[in-house]
Amino acid sequence: MFETELHRLRHDDLVRRAEAERRAREALRVRRAARRGTAARGAEPDSRTRRRSWFARTA
Repeated sequence: MFETELHRLRHDDLVRRAEAERRAREALRVRRAARRGTAARGAEPDSRTRRRSWFARTA
């Protein structure tokens, strides 16, 4: 009986973790899709996504 309860608790915990990971991946997928949609419409990129120049800044 005790082993059955432990198994059930472990199973429920694994199911909850898997669902949380699925939701996190889905949220990431939605954010990426929204970012691509914004870029496709020609919006200015965020300052954190701009690449640095290869050349040193002049005085």
